[in-house]
Amino acid sequence: MLKIFNTLSRQKEEFTPVGRAVTMYSCGPTVYSYAHIGNLRTYIFMDLIRRVLRYDGYKLKGVLNITDVGHLMADSDDGEDKMEKASREQQKTPWEIADFYAGVFFEDLKKLNIGKPEIIAKATDHIEDMIRYVQALQEKGYAYETSDGIYFDISKFPAYGQLSGINLDDQEAGARVEVNSEKRHPADFALWKKADPLHIMQWDSPWGKGYPGWHIECSAMSRKYLGDTFDIHSGGVDHIPIHHENEIAQNEALSGHRSVNYWMHGEFMLVDGGKMSKSLGNTYTIAQLEEKGYAALDFRFFCLNAHYRKKLNFTFEGLDAARTSRERLMAALAQHNASPAPTAPEKLEAYRNRFVEAINDDINVPLALGILFEAIKEPKSKDIYKLALEFDKVLGLSFDVLPALPQEESEPVPAEIAALIEQRTQAKKDKNYALADRIRAEIAQKGYSVIDTKDGAKVTKLK
Repeated sequence: MLKIFNTLSRQKEEFTPVGRAVTMYSCGPTVYSYAHIGNLRTYIFMDLIRRVLRYDGYKLKGVLNITDVGHLMADSDDGEDKMEKASREQQKTPWEIADFYAGVFFEDLKKLNIGKPEIIAKATDHIEDMIRYVQALQEKGYAYETSDGIYFDISKFPAYGQLSGINLDDQEAGARVEVNSEKRHPADFALWKKADPLHIMQWDSPWGKGYPGWHIECSAMSRKYLGDTFDIHSGGVDHIPIHHENEIAQNEALSGHRSVNYWMHGEFMLVDGGKMSKSLGNTYTIAQLEEKGYAALDFRFFCLNAHYRKKLNFTFEGLDAARTSRERLMAALAQHNASPAPTAPEKLEAYRNRFVEAINDDINVPLALGILFEAIKEPKSKDIYKLALEFDKVLGLSFDVLPALPQEESEPVPAEIAALIEQRTQAKKDKNYALADRIRAEIAQKGYSVIDTKDGAKVTKLK
């Protein structure tokens, strides 16, 4: 039985879907810039949920939104539209900006073996749905109009704060001078913004030309495709206090009942122990990692070693360790695949049962990965490799693409290669990882592979 941690109840709960297919909505990217590795950890988390559900035999109906309008620079109603700002800075239309960065995003997902949900929903394709949603909230008395937009009246929704535990009395007492004096409460949020005539992205509406608030996008699109009540809503922990809290208010104000049964959130990724931020210049993209000699799956493997509800500290030393560990795993699987010897069925079943127990305990992939590493220590057997392939339906590490086995016969390492190995070892001691990666690539071009072990670098000639 699958158990998952529900942010709403703050405890693990047995998973029981509403219908035959599991319905799941995942907050997607705002496509005004490149997704960084912190963002992508969230989508690896989304992918793991979906893979575990499939492994358990469920069918899926998932939605991933693409926010290409309406997301302001702050998660509240402050600042300007991110798409508008990117358009001005890059001298391209918002649609050109969205198409380009969405394309890069989906290419990153492909490199990371992240499967696309069944429905990809662009915000700009659903403006009419959002307008009808806002109108319905107005009719029910949950929204009011000001000179700059339509706002949700949180005083009409007593359950506001149930996801984040926010205390609105404390917030009001600590509020600074009102940015918008027409708002009835500092936490009231925009459902629709009336556009300045110069604003690039705007649509006709009952309230004049304008564009949707960020939060209404997800409510309108999840309701359209998944109904008034669906199973799982995933996203990052940064969405809990504002975006997802506001989604709940909109959803439940309109429907009159609980809209999402299980809220699941992935924790932050840190960099060198601190916050990851574009302003700090410490964000990295998959392309930048590839430029440094890492494969996208090295990063996926790195992420799999931490539970999704734990903060993950990114360092290049940690990524080096993940790459080395993944290379050893792949090399061991290649050896198992080459062996015709069998493994006792009861032993295979024991590993399988433990793996299933781990992934069904709130998607405990680090534990599941540890069980695989335990299994590969068994005597070489194709049965172990086949078991790993089964586990890979969850892990997504491409175990079906194995490295070539090194030559059986031990051959002397040429002096030229030995010298390169020594240079690489010194570069790693000096923490010059870029140089070490270049030397590794040069060694590979000369027909040799190098794997770091606890006893030093191990060199083998490639077939």
